[in-house]
Amino acid sequence: MESELGLKRKQMQEASQEHLLSYWEELTIEQRDSLLGELRLLGPGELRDHCQRAHEAYVRERSCPQRLDDRMCPVPAEFLGSVKRSDQEQLRSWEEEGLHQIAQNKVAVLLLAGGQGTRLGVTYPKGMYSVGMPSGKTLYQIQAERIIRLQKLAEEKYGTKCSVPWYIMTSEFTLNPTQTFFDEHNYFGVERSDVIMFEQRMLPAVNFDGKAILERKDKVAMAPDGNGGLFKALADNHILEDMEARGILYIHVYCVDNILVKMADPVFVGFCVSKGADCGAKVVEKAYPAEPVGVVCQVNDIYQVVEYSEISPETAEKQNPDGSLTYNAGNICNHFFTLEFLKRVAETLESQLGYHVAIKKVPYINKEGNLVKPVQPNGIKMEKFVFDVFQFAKNFVAFEVIREEEFSPLKNADTAEKDTPTTARRSLLWQHYRWAVKAGAKFRDARGHIIEQRFGNPELGDPPAVCEISPLISYFGEDLELYLNNKDISSPFILDNQRL
Repeated sequence: MESELGLKRKQMQEASQEHLLSYWEELTIEQRDSLLGELRLLGPGELRDHCQRAHEAYVRERSCPQRLDDRMCPVPAEFLGSVKRSDQEQLRSWEEEGLHQIAQNKVAVLLLAGGQGTRLGVTYPKGMYSVGMPSGKTLYQIQAERIIRLQKLAEEKYGTKCSVPWYIMTSEFTLNPTQTFFDEHNYFGVERSDVIMFEQRMLPAVNFDGKAILERKDKVAMAPDGNGGLFKALADNHILEDMEARGILYIHVYCVDNILVKMADPVFVGFCVSKGADCGAKVVEKAYPAEPVGVVCQVNDIYQVVEYSEISPETAEKQNPDGSLTYNAGNICNHFFTLEFLKRVAETLESQLGYHVAIKKVPYINKEGNLVKPVQPNGIKMEKFVFDVFQFAKNFVAFEVIREEEFSPLKNADTAEKDTPTTARRSLLWQHYRWAVKAGAKFRDARGHIIEQRFGNPELGDPPAVCEISPLISYFGEDLELYLNNKDISSPFILDNQRL
């Protein structure tokens, strides 16, 4: 080990990161092995370049924030589909196309689940979180049951047994807990062979002086390389080969925290396939001009997501003749890719993706050897974003969906104003209430009185009646008349297989 240590000291000096071995003499044999093992994964040249790149990007962003106002334009109408602006016949046609592809085993879902849930305030993967639905189901269980129901819908329509493989990209923080959680719950009824977990790369956090941060005396502070790390992870873990062997042609990619996500949404898949798209994005109308979300648009005729910080308030407030916002296509990290597109990106184009700077509070070991938990941001995490590959698309499309039906992210603890467990739970309960009322249900309170129907904003409170509908019964509100039409239902109510 001593000869390896000498070599590693020399390499760290060449990378200007010799401080990473500052506490060597204090470490146990096991801790030394662990630290050396970690540093083996970080070649000295790669480590030096990474730290220098992070420092330069941080300085550049502080001194000259990029503005894109004069170079951008909205998605052309011919490449923008919409749930609201399409008639029922067109929507059914897209749905049938999507179900047809699913029935032929050509569609997979890919979950981005590498984040730690720090803002949510939990120490376990976000998918294991329960927002407090009457059933107590977690995000993972809800998503698994949607896959099962979707497979059944495709099988019933086309008379062939099918599967929708579920690829789950984890990180160093989330892989083992996620695997254990799925094992303990028997994969929530999804075929074990159809759940494929793989790990994205980790990169060192860097301080503002360009030095990698030690979070312990024997460990470098690491962070996932962003959801754009997907493309390298697909290659590193031979996932694309697995997809090809299964006959997969189309992949729906989404983030774990959206409680309303439509797994392998057949309408979205069918729209993209019918348009011959190799890359697509679901979007929602921005709630208001200053909403801090990225917008899907063109910059110099190339598709990308422009962050709110990259445009002026005047551009954000710009309106079309009908009064709608010009830049209105809010990005919700919900994408369609063909397998051929993913192969092209992973094999030849991934290296062209730039990094984004995320300024974070990173615990560190100070010069006295004590752990410090900073109250102000002190570190740089470098990330790639999954949507940065839009620029490589030969045929890009966007598809606008209704926010209250398809997008309610879980990002913050309940002490925050939005995107909390409470807002996520209310979004799902309101959706199920709307479905039940449309199916003909009549709700009664504890005294037997009919509850007056009303529809409102989930941010203002719970629906008039609490009704949870299992995804195993209905994927997106279909077939509920069979169970609810002209039925008197006491609130709270759970509709699942056990209660039929």
